[in-house]
Amino acid sequence: MKNDPDKIREVVPAHIAYWKNNNFEKYIGGPFADRSGGLISFEAMGLADATAIIEKDPFIVHGLIAEKWIKEWMPEK
Repeated sequence: MKNDPDKIREVVPAHIAYWKNNNFEKYIGGPFADRSGGLISFEAMGLADATAIIEKDPFIVHGLIAEKWIKEWMPEK
C-alpha cells in the first residue's frame, strides 16, 4: 500500500464492497495480519479477464497500491 493512510481509510469501504458484492467466482481475500497489504483469489476465464477485474478495484483506481502481482494459479486436481 502507498503511504497515504487517510486516503486508504477513505477508500477501504469501497474496496471491500467491490470484492464482496460482485460475487466473483470462488472469491476469497483479506488483509495480511500486519496490514502491509492483502491477498485476493478468485476464478476468472483467464489472465486478461482477471486483470480487467483487478483494475476496477477502488484501491487500484485511486492509485493506492504500491506493488501488485497478478498470477494465474493452477491448483492440483
